[in-house]
Amino acid sequence: MIKQPTLTNELVELDKKHFIHPTSSIKEQQANGPAIIFKEGKGVYLTDVNGQTYIEGMASLWNVNIGYGRKELAQAAQEQMEKLAFSSCFATFSNEPAIRLAEKIAQITPGDLNAVFFTSGGSESNDTAYKLVRHYWKLKGLPNKSKIISRQKAYHGVAVGATSATGIEGFQNMTSSLAPDFLHVDPFSTEAVRAIIEQEGADQIAAFIAEPIQGAGGVNIPSNEYFQEIRQICDEHNILLIADEVITGFGRTGKMFACEHWNVVPDVMLIAKGVTSGYIPLGGVVIREKLHKEFIELSEGTLLHGFTYSGHPTSCAVGLRNIQIIEEENLVENSRKMGEELHKQLKSLQSELPVIGEVRSLGLIGALEIVKNQKTNERFPTKVSALVVSEARKRGLILRTVTFNEADTIVFAPPLIINKQEIEKVFEILRASIIEVTKNL
Repeated sequence: MIKQPTLTNELVELDKKHFIHPTSSIKEQQANGPAIIFKEGKGVYLTDVNGQTYIEGMASLWNVNIGYGRKELAQAAQEQMEKLAFSSCFATFSNEPAIRLAEKIAQITPGDLNAVFFTSGGSESNDTAYKLVRHYWKLKGLPNKSKIISRQKAYHGVAVGATSATGIEGFQNMTSSLAPDFLHVDPFSTEAVRAIIEQEGADQIAAFIAEPIQGAGGVNIPSNEYFQEIRQICDEHNILLIADEVITGFGRTGKMFACEHWNVVPDVMLIAKGVTSGYIPLGGVVIREKLHKEFIELSEGTLLHGFTYSGHPTSCAVGLRNIQIIEEENLVENSRKMGEELHKQLKSLQSELPVIGEVRSLGLIGALEIVKNQKTNERFPTKVSALVVSEARKRGLILRTVTFNEADTIVFAPPLIINKQEIEKVFEILRASIIEVTKNL
């Protein structure tokens, strides 16, 4: 009797044969198949096709803010699909969910951020912002203001412009050609920003872009003065400030948007991920009222930029319901409170284990460094964080590493619904994993 292949084996072989994975090792996939094949999620937990359960320490890709298995979002999608699943927003066509969501985003974003251009995700939001700010300066009669200042260690996405703005070498080296007019500066130095403006000339600079907290770059948190000074520099030199809140928006840091921690209102804000908690693709570019009015006054003809799914009615309906849940369940405040517990656990682990270097967090986004020597910050010759994350996965915890250049970092971003007991479980597994991996180093 011929033994029939199991569903898992079948899926593994089909995955290897037909599925090219994003941001993954193709050779590793072909050698070992997919690391995990997920089947379902509930709360802060995921279950794979073999029945093993994992606590999700990364909210997938920093984005499942309200947790898994929320039937409210499925219901919102179903109701909208049954009425109007999709309609174009080109040629000024519109739909009620897009209009209502744009109004809601205008209400909850800081200051006078007031008008939204919808996209399908973060990379599209970034590329849209670069085009819009350059278009803005052309309308103002300043077409030479085209250069975008970004930061080293920044991550802004994988479209051509977004890759060019990204300050992580590996992403840039993936392609043979980058977009022109992107500049990169030290991520923590305002003097470096002033220097590059002086070098290039303010009349050449369209915008400065930054994540309020660098995510994929290692959860790098600025000083309390940094963004206030950046805002001042941009105002002095007639440069637009773009805040990439794709990761940090919608409660991740204990505020609805991270720039609120420093009382800074950007000229342009980029959103995605948490706007729908990852249940359906959606992103956006939010601009201040002043810019919107100038676009209205100066524009002629058609704005020749748009995506098929800009203002997608089903996505916008899900986004509206998602924001409602964040507000009704006080998840921004829970992020702040549980963020304090996360930081407490990080500091406790640091004091207990000599291989833990710097720890940092704000709300429910955090990181710890793996070091050979806490005092000198000397690193191990191999990337220990990758070994720890692999061990943790075996024990039922999903985390992520940052290992480019000298980094040997483990990062955290659990769903905003997480409670104290679940955070304790995360660190119980992490502690055991670190001890297991490092006992023979």
